[in-house]
Amino acid sequence: MGKKCIGVDVGGTSVKLGLFQVTGELIKKWEIPTNKEEQGKYIVNDIADSIRQVLEHEGVPLTDVEGAGLGVPGPVMPDGYVEVCVNLGWKDRYPARELSDLLKGLPVKCGNDANVAALGEMWQGGGKGYTDIVMVTLGTGVGGGVIIDEKIITGKHGLGGEIGHIHVRDEETEHCNCGGVGCLEQVASATGIAREARRRMAACETPSLMRNAGEQVTAKDVLDAAKEGDALALEVMEVVGHYLGVALASLALTVDPQMFVIGGGVSKAGQYLIEVINRHYARYMPISENRGTIGLAKLGNDAGIYGAARLVLD
Repeated sequence: MGKKCIGVDVGGTSVKLGLFQVTGELIKKWEIPTNKEEQGKYIVNDIADSIRQVLEHEGVPLTDVEGAGLGVPGPVMPDGYVEVCVNLGWKDRYPARELSDLLKGLPVKCGNDANVAALGEMWQGGGKGYTDIVMVTLGTGVGGGVIIDEKIITGKHGLGGEIGHIHVRDEETEHCNCGGVGCLEQVASATGIAREARRRMAACETPSLMRNAGEQVTAKDVLDAAKEGDALALEVMEVVGHYLGVALASLALTVDPQMFVIGGGVSKAGQYLIEVINRHYARYMPISENRGTIGLAKLGNDAGIYGAARLVLD
């Protein structure tokens, strides 16, 4: 049967789990609700119980499991210390150590969820075949992960890959959730794209398909309208593309990955989005034609369980 490994992606609403062959094939995936009562004290126990049940059901003894990986929504220090996970209620925890103790000493490693998703995309997703990728997740916020030589780069303070909070826009006056001003997240996230559209619509009278949605306009509305050739939506996407191009060029000139993998809900716009970003990225990277390419993530919501499983295989 071969050795197995387990990937666990801990989210604020649900915990996704996957049982894998160590070669990367997904055998089974499942979910359990995230119990956030009493500062999330039951979450790790629930995960251990669920893993035991599924292994028993699948007829896989714990001795056949190489290890388990955990992706969690917060910074993780190199020794596995998690100072805080706001969405879970966790403070001062060592979740990998706790899970290992509950599973008879099974090796367990822990990483930040966005970094872990990037590792998953490198292993079996949009970055498969590469060793050096940067993943940019365009969702409610902008997340990221830097993988060099098949390893997550977290930095000394767990801030490596916090791409969404790179400052890109000097004329911004509103504050980002992080407390900064002019962050990439404020213009390139789903929330940011919608905000940019509202600003544009308020500043002019130009007719636009986006006006049908009014104040409730979403990033999807903007992208759909842009694909239809809507002038105002195209203007919004030029702004978004410009700032993503600036950020990716800065990253390319810092870590020089083989590929940028674009994921998150906004990436459902597909090749159109890649073309917009590419045009601006090329403009800010005239130094060399030989540079990291830009492509789409492929694992969707499963990237976290794939990456978590891959954590334990080093």
